[in-house]
Amino acid sequence: MKKLLYIDSCIRNELSRTKRIATPIIEKLKERYEVETITINDLDLAPVQYEENRRRAGGTVSEEALCWANKIKNAERIVVAAPFWDMSIPAALKTFFELCSLFGVTFDSDDKTCFGLCKAENFMFITTRGMKIETGDPLEQATSYLKALAWLWGIKGFEVVARCNFDYLPQEEIEEEIASAIKEGLELAEKF
Repeated sequence: MKKLLYIDSCIRNELSRTKRIATPIIEKLKERYEVETITINDLDLAPVQYEENRRRAGGTVSEEALCWANKIKNAERIVVAAPFWDMSIPAALKTFFELCSLFGVTFDSDDKTCFGLCKAENFMFITTRGMKIETGDPLEQATSYLKALAWLWGIKGFEVVARCNFDYLPQEEIEEEIASAIKEGLELAEKF
């Protein structure tokens, strides 16, 4: 069975509208994939600062970060569920990706450019946004960042399941949007 890495960055846990969409999609994917979950809330992540950067530049990487990076490298599919926070993704998720984006593990370079080392063929990003900012809007920086990161890691397929304006819609419309997003995600899961 192929391996899928699910990175759950739904900071509000079960209260998360993003998680409500992601959960049935992940359950569907479990029919075809061995799913391993990394829950960002369970990690004690500190921002990458000078000392960590100096150690990494000297070739010293924590065993934990190397383990996470290898999980990303060896997964055949990656799914990230994260809410829209401050126009992008939660800081803890960004820190996680900074720790995992390792030269010689998830990407490498030659004399001309960087290239990815990851096995994954597809990356799916599941998100909800409180404001009415659609995917592709210049104000929405999460998708462009994750798409660029997927490119760096050598992942060509990139799918987005997103809904927005949840902080301003009546609850009935939010429920309709969640149901619609789940339907869209389940359809994507069939060919993901």
